[in-house]
Amino acid sequence: MVLKKCATTVFACLFMVGAALAADSLPSELDSADRRAELIGWEGVGRLDIAGQSTCSGALIAADLVLTAAHCVVAEDNMPFPAGQILFRAGLRNGDYIAASRGYAVAVSPGYEAQREVTAANIRNDLALIKLASPIPTALARPFAVHRSSKPRGELMVASYGRGRNAALSIQRECHVLDYSDDIYSFDCDITFGSSGAPVFAYDGVRPAIVSVVSSLGTRGDRKVGFGMSLIDQVSALKRQIALGAPQVAAKPVVAKRITVGGGSSARAVGNSKFLSAD
Repeated sequence: MVLKKCATTVFACLFMVGAALAADSLPSELDSADRRAELIGWEGVGRLDIAGQSTCSGALIAADLVLTAAHCVVAEDNMPFPAGQILFRAGLRNGDYIAASRGYAVAVSPGYEAQREVTAANIRNDLALIKLASPIPTALARPFAVHRSSKPRGELMVASYGRGRNAALSIQRECHVLDYSDDIYSFDCDITFGSSGAPVFAYDGVRPAIVSVVSSLGTRGDRKVGFGMSLIDQVSALKRQIALGAPQVAAKPVVAKRITVGGGSSARAVGNSKFLSAD
């Protein structure tokens, strides 16, 4: 199996993880929310533009809090980008958006380490919370709840801004958990570079709630597989960080490791932590 983080950036593409992962066309099982009516109920999902270098996906969990992946907002020196260099646009579609705000503070799960290789520990801790400088009114974009269980029932859904389709939200309304072990999910949701930080939903009552956040993608044979973390306890810890001043992550050296993620499959590095795109 090959694993890779799936942020997308504004330069030329350096690496590919198989032909299936490099495809920029919109798969038939995804709905492109490029009309206002198609965004209804999904306005709380938006695109993050980070320091003019990369884009990721994120979702409101409060009027002023955006949940995303840590590797989207942490540079290679293991320090978060300045919050003011992060722009969140809720409900972005073809240049229009419901509302926008720059970041005010960034909190990152303490166990996350910026490095070139994806490890089980990094997937488990690949989570960040951005406090917005200007809260987005609930009347414009309703925040999503965090799912109350780590073992959701039924199908998953994912909404993201992937490479080649990051001008408008793409929604997959049916995908599945393949495995859940050691607080890591593997799932068959259709994600690509730029889908990092995207919310993975399951129903928790009458409305979708966020079960996980897209961390990495990989291949198992000729099948594309996504990976994300359990949110249980982590979101509340990030909120405490924000309340206490969101201390930055200590800088640590880049390390390279081999890991096993579910099913005994080995994972190996295939390049830098950001995929670079001419888009």
